[in-house]
Formats: sequence, structure tokens, C-alpha cells
Amino acid sequence: MPAKPSHRDQDFYAWSLEQAALLRQRRIAEADLDLIAEEIESMGKTEKRELVSRLTVLILHLLKWRFQPKGRGKSWRLSIANARDEIADLIADNPSLKSMLDEVMAKSYRYARRKAAIETNLGEERLPGQCPWSFAEAIDEGFLPE
Repeated sequence: MPAKPSHRDQDFYAWSLEQAALLRQRRIAEADLDLIAEEIESMGKTEKRELVSRLTVLILHLLKWRFQPKGRGKSWRLSIANARDEIADLIADNPSLKSMLDEVMAKSYRYARRKAAIETNLGEERLPGQCPWSFAEAIDEGFLPE
């Protein structure tokens, strides 16, 4: 017999408000602690995925800037600046993400390299196998690869 859907599955917003109220009232025994823990872990993973996404956009545009100089323009410069701002804000809000920058850079570069290869028609083999920039370089407002 299939498990009965929880209140969380039927109306997440209402469930979250109910659980928050129970916790604030210190009615811990009535709160669904396992599901609350699951949701908190999920929120943390979402922040990491967001960093990968923002960094992928940044690296993609840095690759295009470097390897497709004829396309350089204000829109790419704006995309780079916006990605840097969003990354800085995300890390300011979640400083513990700094501990995984090497992992996130590698993953983001892999995604960005594939996208850049397709968007520029260069092919992945013509782009560096590993990210040619450190995280610090990539987010430096004065840096544009030449």
C-alpha cells in the first residue's frame, strides 16, 4: 500500500508555516523533525547549485570574451559584471560556500566549457581542459582575459 502523502507534499507553504509555528512555540514533539531536517539540507544544496549556476555564466562569458574577441561588447561585459555581483552577494550571504570553491569552480568550468564550445563553434578540444583562471581572478572586477 503506497504511503499517504504528507501535508508537506500537499501544501508546502502551509506545512512550512505550521512547522515554524510549532518550533517557535517549543512544541518540538509535534513538529516533523525529520522532514524539517530534510528541507534544511535541501535549502543548503540549493545555495550550492545557485553558486555553480552563477559561476557557470561568469566563466562562459569569460571564455567567450577570450576566445571569441569579435563578439566582445557591452552585453557580455554586463553579463560578466552581473554574474560577479550575484556571486559576491551569494557568498556574502553564505560564507561557508567558500570552503567548496575548488569543487564548484571545476564543475562550473566543465559546464561553461561545453556551452562555450557550442556557442562559439570552436569545439571543446580548442578550449583549455581546466579553468585557466582562479576563482579570485574570475570574480575580480578589473579582470578580462585577453
